Amino acid sequence: MEAFTDFLVTIDDFVWGVPLIVIILVTGLFLTIRIKGLQFTKLVLAIKHIAANDSDGDHGEVSSFGALCTALSATIGTGNIVGVATAIAAGGPGAMFWMWIAALVGTATKYAECLLAVKFRTVASDGHILGGPFFYIENGMGKGWKWLAKLFAFFGVGVGLFGIGTFTQINGITSAIKNFFDPDSANTVSLLGNDYSIAVVIGGLLVAVIAALVIIGGLQRISYVAQIIVPFMAVLYVVSAVLILICNAGKIPAALQEIIESAFGLRAAAGGALGAIILAMQKGIARGIFSNEAGLGSAPIAAAAAKVDIPAKQGLVSMMGTIIDTIVICSLTGLSIVVTGAHNVDGLEGVEITNYAFAEGLPLPAMAGSFILMLCLVFFAFTTILGWDYYSERCIEYLTGGKMGIVKGYRWLYIVALLIGPYMTVSAVWTIADIFNGLMALPNLIALIALSGVVVAESKSYLDSLKK
Repeated sequence: MEAFTDFLVTIDDFVWGVPLIVIILVTGLFLTIRIKGLQFTKLVLAIKHIAANDSDGDHGEVSSFGALCTALSATIGTGNIVGVATAIAAGGPGAMFWMWIAALVGTATKYAECLLAVKFRTVASDGHILGGPFFYIENGMGKGWKWLAKLFAFFGVGVGLFGIGTFTQINGITSAIKNFFDPDSANTVSLLGNDYSIAVVIGGLLVAVIAALVIIGGLQRISYVAQIIVPFMAVLYVVSAVLILICNAGKIPAALQEIIESAFGLRAAAGGALGAIILAMQKGIARGIFSNEAGLGSAPIAAAAAKVDIPAKQGLVSMMGTIIDTIVICSLTGLSIVVTGAHNVDGLEGVEITNYAFAEGLPLPAMAGSFILMLCLVFFAFTTILGWDYYSERCIEYLTGGKMGIVKGYRWLYIVALLIGPYMTVSAVWTIADIFNGLMALPNLIALIALSGVVVAESKSYLDSLKK
């Protein structure tokens, strides 16, 4: 198993090397320049569109807000709790800074990809909407690029089945349940020659069964559940994390200083500054992309189903997902970890780091803080499981030419993956997820650069209409 893990790490280091990091950042900067910083100048307009929650389109399956919640259900997950912790543990507090940079330019990326999704979406024979990178690659760039669209869809299935959608989420859920109910593994059961906590076994089975009941209902049920759970879980987590920061307000300036110094290698040993910077960038950007999915091409699949006729309007609404996910939620997690010193506690891994921050940082008994984090993580990860099933189903539908029988069979394969996830090691799970994320991003980033002119034209048309 150790040899396999080492092999995965080698692939991960290659996929998430300096070239991909540069491509992601340059694409975001390129789009930011082309749309003239629209993600900053029209931020208030985007918030107004979300508050209005109107559906003014002839095509679509869910409201504009429903599409955002579906996307947020997939993006707000273990990446916000476990991913931030693993990034800080591996790359130092400076990883947070690079998460912020990736998010700021990522808002332009998210705006562009969701605009294109609405622009080039199609309607299936039964009336449901099909859209996402595979269609704006094929319909926007031309039939000659269909191979790139299929490559994206193939990697998209991999991300859903082996990455963000299943293994990482269910692993994070069961780890949190175990840490709360059976931290010392006092009650175990033997499976396939290994001993596992009963809390892991029962938690994994319950989540898989409940997820199956929602997944079988399709987009409408997923969107309905997301619109109820996403706002609730986000508020609960934000309030808890803000309370930690209020109780540790005096440590915030030092925490910010530590983040900045670590981001630029100022706390590294002599001669190791460059290595420290690269490691912080690698872990911060990789986890940031894992969390907000800007550039991955996942959110456009949900955006395409929105009941809007103006592509730029949905682009504005959808880009708020990156701000909510990373600038707000990930930042609160990262600051909570740093101000409580959880990242400096030896022997902690993954969710245990964030759990320490909540247990020690909240003005509540440690057990209460751990329970709140467990509850948030379960909700976060559960909705991500639902969202990524929808994404990967659409990828399968595109790859098979609309053969819904295969799509329905895939749903059961997805549920099987949920049953396997709790028994995989944390490091292997996150490494597999990183690899598929990087591979999925490449086809989408190529399309965004190639179709940037369409993004500019649609944005100008919409803004001109507002002036009139």
